Amino acid sequence: MTLLSVQSLHASYRTEAYGISRTVRAVDGVSFDLFPNEIYGVAGESSCGKTTLIKVISGNIKPPLKAIEGSVNYNFGDYKADMLKISQDELRRSIRWKQISYVMQGSMSVLNPVRKVIKTFEDIVDTHEGITNRNKFLERMRTHINRLGLPTDVLNAYPHQLSGGMRQRVAIALATVFQPALIIADEPTTALDVVVQRGVLHMIKDIQATSKNTVLLVTHDMAVHANVADRVMIMYAGRIAEEAPTEIIFNAPLHPYTQHLINSLPMIGEKSMKASLKGSPPNLADPPTGCRFHPRCPYVMDECRTVVPDLVSVKERHRVACHLVKEGSL
Repeated sequence: MTLLSVQSLHASYRTEAYGISRTVRAVDGVSFDLFPNEIYGVAGESSCGKTTLIKVISGNIKPPLKAIEGSVNYNFGDYKADMLKISQDELRRSIRWKQISYVMQGSMSVLNPVRKVIKTFEDIVDTHEGITNRNKFLERMRTHINRLGLPTDVLNAYPHQLSGGMRQRVAIALATVFQPALIIADEPTTALDVVVQRGVLHMIKDIQATSKNTVLLVTHDMAVHANVADRVMIMYAGRIAEEAPTEIIFNAPLHPYTQHLINSLPMIGEKSMKASLKGSPPNLADPPTGCRFHPRCPYVMDECRTVVPDLVSVKERHRVACHLVKEGSL
C-alpha cells in the first residue's frame, strides 16, 4: 500500500511589490511515493525546495506560497485525502497530529518558554481529543515519555531548564502522542553536537520500529541519512535529481550532483583536500533552462543546456534525472 503519492507537484512563492511580480518556483514537477513502515530521507543544499515540499504535503500552504498544480494523495487505510483539496477544518480535525505530525526545526521555537512542558502536552491532547479525566491524562503522558526514554520530571520543567537535546526529544514526544501514520522531521539534529545527535536519531529509529509508522526525514546532513534512512531523495533547485535506496545512493550514485554530495563527506583518516563544487545554486525566480544543474556540472553537454532531463527508472526503486543516464541502463 502507498501511504502518500505525490504527482507532478508544482508550488511557488508569488510576491508583488512596487508593481513588480516575482514568482519563485521552489517545487517544480516533483513526483514520489511514500510507503508504510519506512524512513524516507530528503537531502540537498539550502534553498533546494526541501522545506517548501514538506509544507505542501503537510497542508501548511499559506501566502505567498501557493500550490500551482499536481496532487498530494494520502491513504490512511479507512481514510483518504487529497491535501491540495481538503478544507482547513477537516485538516485540523482529522489529519494534523492524528495522522500527520511535524517535528519542527529548532525545538525552542516549539515550546512555550513561560509554560511547563506538561501544559504543551495538555494543549495538544485537549485540542484534538479532549481531556475528561486529568489523572488518566497525566498517567498517559508519563507512560508515553517513559516509553521514549525520557524522565518523568521533564513534564514539570520549563523549556529553559532543559538542554537542547532534551528539548528536541520533547518535541519528538509531542509529535508522537497519537502515534500518527506519518512523522515529518525537519532538520531534527540541527545545532546539536554529534553525541546528542546520535541519541535523537536513535529515538526516531526506535519510535519508527515500535510504531511501524513512516518518517519523512529532511536534512542536508548526508551522514544522518546514511545512518537512518531506508531510501533517499536528492533534490536540486526544486526538482528531484536522484532517488534510490540508501545503500545505492552512497555506494553507486549516478547523478553528478549526488556524486559530489557523497564525495564531499569526510572519511576517517583521510588527509586529502576535498574538491568544492563550482558556482552556487540557481535563483529559482529565474532558473536556468534545461537541466538546472548544468551551470555547475563537470559533465555538461549541449543537450543539458536546453532540454529538461526526464526522471527515469534505471532499475527498481532507483530513479535519476540526468541526460547521461538512460532508462533501464542498469
